Amino acid sequence: MTDEPAEDTTAQPQDPENAERPEARLDRAVRAAEQALIEFEIAVETFRVEVENFSRLHHQKLGPMYARLDELDAQIAEARASLTGDPEDQRKAREARAAVLPMPGVDELFHDWMDSDGLSPEAASMLTDQPVRQPKRVRPSEEARKLYRDLARKAHPDLAQEDQERARREEFITRVNAAYARGDEDLLRELAEEWAAGPVPEEVRPSESEELYARLEWLAQRKELLAVLARELEESAIGSMLRMAPDDPDRLLEEIAEQLLAEVAGREAVLAELVQ
Repeated sequence: MTDEPAEDTTAQPQDPENAERPEARLDRAVRAAEQALIEFEIAVETFRVEVENFSRLHHQKLGPMYARLDELDAQIAEARASLTGDPEDQRKAREARAAVLPMPGVDELFHDWMDSDGLSPEAASMLTDQPVRQPKRVRPSEEARKLYRDLARKAHPDLAQEDQERARREEFITRVNAAYARGDEDLLRELAEEWAAGPVPEEVRPSESEELYARLEWLAQRKELLAVLARELEESAIGSMLRMAPDDPDRLLEEIAEQLLAEVAGREAVLAELVQ
């Protein structure tokens, strides 16, 4: 029986050409994190829309019932205070009436559109569709003219030797012309300082790894913000109600409506006894 050569178990060196770059693994991690974030955003936005829609339905269907309950509470408190004449009952009656939402006042509807003399000039101008007045012509000062001429000589686009430099000068001269047209001496001085400082050096671009790590950090921060939003939605009054009946929120509204109707009937009975 012939001896066969023993199998070489020594680890073979990895071919450098076929070795995976660290950036490739990092890139895969970024792509996975992006997909996970997208799915999380979809879930949070879906729940947000559900909360918003349920809140709207809750207000439309049950809002009048809540308003009726508040009005009945106020009438009951007022009737009781009228019967007893007790200062404490009168205080409770005032508080109950204050809890009934009043119609908004004109100033609330128009916010800062109105002043003590009626509509503010800005609002009146908008409502009467008055044309905008042309700005007064400005005569630049001697200092402004001096600054302008100096900048125009130094930054004129025709002095550029390359297209990129010409574009930079054209953009700069456009700002100079606008400042001179307004007679803005201070801005012309700032532009003179800007030109004297020279062009802004090109920003050094980060490496591929730095960009990928920055992307991962942003994704993590974004997920934290979404998590906070999701928690706030879940802990809100409407969110809590939705979690009680996630599969049939309409039925939940019907149950709440039945409870409110029963409360309204009870309050009406109490009020009838007080005013009879």
